[in-house]
Amino acid sequence: MFEGLRFNHWKTSDDAGIVTLTLDRANSSVNAISGAVMDELEQIVERLAINMPAGVIIHSAKPAGFAVGADIREFVDYARHDTVLENIEHGQRVFEALARLPCPTVAAVHGACMGGGTELILACHQRIAADDERTRIGLPEVMLGIHPGWGGTARLPRLIGATDALPLMLTGRALSAQRALRLGVVDRLAPADALLAEARVLLRHPATRPFARRVKAWASNTWLARQIMAPMVLKQTAAKVRKEHYPAPFAMIRVWKRGGASIQQRLKLEALSVARLAQTSTAQNLIRIFFLQERLKGQGSGIDPDIKHVHVVGAGVMGGDIAAWAALKGFEVTLQDREMKFIQPALDRARSLYEKKLKDADKVDAAMRRLRADVAGSGIAPADLAIEAIYENAEAKQALYASIEPQFQANEILASNTSSIPLDELRGKLKAPQRFLGLHFFNPVAQMPLVEVVRHDQLDPVVEKRALAFCKAIGKLPVAVKGSPGFLVNRILMPYLLEAMRLYSEGVPGPVLDREAKKFGMPMGPIELADTVGLDVCASVGRELAPFLGLELPPGLEQELEAGKRGKKDGQGLYIWQDGKPQKPEVDKDYVMPPDLQERMILPMVNEAIACLADQVVDDADLLDAGVIFGTGFAPFRGGPIQYARSEGVDKLKSRLAHLAQRYGERFRPKQGWDHPALAQGGFEPGASSSS
Repeated sequence: MFEGLRFNHWKTSDDAGIVTLTLDRANSSVNAISGAVMDELEQIVERLAINMPAGVIIHSAKPAGFAVGADIREFVDYARHDTVLENIEHGQRVFEALARLPCPTVAAVHGACMGGGTELILACHQRIAADDERTRIGLPEVMLGIHPGWGGTARLPRLIGATDALPLMLTGRALSAQRALRLGVVDRLAPADALLAEARVLLRHPATRPFARRVKAWASNTWLARQIMAPMVLKQTAAKVRKEHYPAPFAMIRVWKRGGASIQQRLKLEALSVARLAQTSTAQNLIRIFFLQERLKGQGSGIDPDIKHVHVVGAGVMGGDIAAWAALKGFEVTLQDREMKFIQPALDRARSLYEKKLKDADKVDAAMRRLRADVAGSGIAPADLAIEAIYENAEAKQALYASIEPQFQANEILASNTSSIPLDELRGKLKAPQRFLGLHFFNPVAQMPLVEVVRHDQLDPVVEKRALAFCKAIGKLPVAVKGSPGFLVNRILMPYLLEAMRLYSEGVPGPVLDREAKKFGMPMGPIELADTVGLDVCASVGRELAPFLGLELPPGLEQELEAGKRGKKDGQGLYIWQDGKPQKPEVDKDYVMPPDLQERMILPMVNEAIACLADQVVDDADLLDAGVIFGTGFAPFRGGPIQYARSEGVDKLKSRLAHLAQRYGERFRPKQGWDHPALAQGGFEPGASSSS
């Protein structure tokens, strides 16, 4: 059937009239759908339409999964050359030609099936998926500031109904195999080792979609349903994100609302919308962040951390949750504290975490067996990595190291979870400082992706690489930082928090400060954040960093602490907390907000970020932006503080800081680094291997 055609990315076979197409992108460990992959598929589909086999099965040869999506590096190139529309339309034509084949087509899915990969399987008549936990099916394009463009918005709502399809595309959330079956995204499940055999059965005996599901799919896409539902979905979306920050979800709802019965009309609307979104700064910044995330994930790749047993000292919130997370990820963990009464709450939190994440009683029990209480500290000697997570006091930490280090045998790593104390100070009395570093996690450990791998001048580079590999093994994003006060994230975050609390002490209502920070794009306002972190923690880190940063603790903070108001954990801080939520007071409708309020909070962060760049706290500007975004949630659509300075204009921001310094004090004076060459660059150029 395919005589005379040669393919680099597809393998074809014909058995009793059933053609199997195997996607196997050349020179890649994953299938990212490139222009070359699409060109070859176009030739294949043309030949299939002429020769008409009894059926077609499409699957992947990659162990990692079906397809990770479109090649994002190529998409960036299309955007740069303003050819997004024609490339989107080409992909749509290929998938539509596949969808129009009169013979039955089945997609056999295993592992990751994302973005363009999901749109490829939606163009098949039926889908079967491997029934295991590795299977994940999703359309995550919204996370890149765009939305599905190869037919996802045109086909998924008509397949499973708009009420189920829209939330999937608006959140980018991936489906498990079981959930994909329940929603009707796939028609059958099969054991992974029988996937292709069962796909052949499905070809011969197609699944019948339940009548109720077909009615739902039709009814939720009628003109009247779209006119009624679209405003409701827009309102729900606007409650979560701002249209000016993240236009893609709103554009996708409009595309669906306007899409009629004709697939061609729906595809045209979809293509035009994606092409417009590709030119927005939001899409460009979110795609840049995607590549930065891939870069962080890649650190530690190909390295064996040589760590099997982790010992954590300090069972407080941070230490206990670090221990729980490491055990969740398969490590043997011992957790030490002075008495069992300090460890038990950590074990209880761990069980709650495992029940939420694993959902299977046997798996929960297995994870709990990997996490063991260890009051006596007998887990130190057999450990490969010991993490100290006690309170922020240099003398106490050094005393602990003096008891741990003599128990080490050879290549063990000693790490501190200190959030602000310089490592040059902590390593002073160690006999093997080359095997000591910082592993600074963020609270809550289960949700915050970043870990700062903190260096000092005597650290062995091999130990640093092992630490990066360990972070990768536990599913975290590591960034290596200099061990100076506050490292990267807290050094940049504290000027923001302290200035916000100073504004609060000046009489600016907390809800106003939170609203303005969220208007800039922060995920949580600074007053709510201070209460969530704990006013005691803010004060502790603030005392450590204030002299170094040229700042002072805001008035009133010490009084709040003396009154026992530490924030969320006490039920009272700058806000009163009920059921884990802040009760924010109403703001007087006559209150007049200072015009420079947002600048006073945000520009100190940018100023300190540029000082960190000048001080070489991280290796380059891209890693700095990545660290601040994943460590603080700094407005992702803005691309990080360095990218923000580039886009807003260095001279403009520097001038605004000088104006603030003149009005409010020296803490706003532009710091060293505003002439750094990285500020004149255009941002991040993606690497050749990056895809989504």
